[in-house]
Amino acid sequence: MKKNYTDTINKNVTDIQHSLPSGVLLVAAAKTRLPDEVKTAIHAGIKVIGYNYVQEAEKMHQFIDNDVQWHLIGHLQRNKVKKAIKLFDMIETIDSLELAETVNNQCALIGKVMPVLIEINSGKESNKTGVLPENVLSLIKQIHELPYLHIQGLMTMGPRFGNPEGARPYFKVTKSLFDEVKKAGIPHVEMKFLSMGMSNSYQIAIEEGANIVRIGTILFGSRCAQ
Repeated sequence: MKKNYTDTINKNVTDIQHSLPSGVLLVAAAKTRLPDEVKTAIHAGIKVIGYNYVQEAEKMHQFIDNDVQWHLIGHLQRNKVKKAIKLFDMIETIDSLELAETVNNQCALIGKVMPVLIEINSGKESNKTGVLPENVLSLIKQIHELPYLHIQGLMTMGPRFGNPEGARPYFKVTKSLFDEVKKAGIPHVEMKFLSMGMSNSYQIAIEEGANIVRIGTILFGSRCAQ
């Protein structure tokens, strides 16, 4: 990797971390990134890396031996669960009873309790995954007693806008749901994390209550070709 590119990642990590309020966790969205890019970010202080795809995370694992956390931030197919539970420390995208049960059953086989977030389709977009806002409480009540899942909060992607202010209403919806679930006091449910916001919208997300932000482009620069 060229030195100036390494310097850029180092600077970006430092600048972003300094811009985050205390208690906000930065997840480096590493989709399509080269091993040297990810390593540079980790050496610069990144503690959590996020992947959209199980197969990409699996390939990257052989290059990364640092003590970092791995989050799955993309949709999880049920046929990839067996691999996913061994690779990831948190799954941010649980959105159905069937997926939750599959994760629970596979975790039971290896004795691992998996921290998970419930993914909300806050924009009610037909082409997006995630549980609809009106069904969140129902889903959590169906899965909260699964012994190998630990529900720790909510996550949303939200519709994408050129103007990040456009995302604010969807972050508000998700924060309202977060508060509603927390108030419900459902056993075995710890409303600890609210994962919202990406490179163009993370500051708005933080204003609306996010304490996990998933940032790729402004950390690494433009995406590498697949």
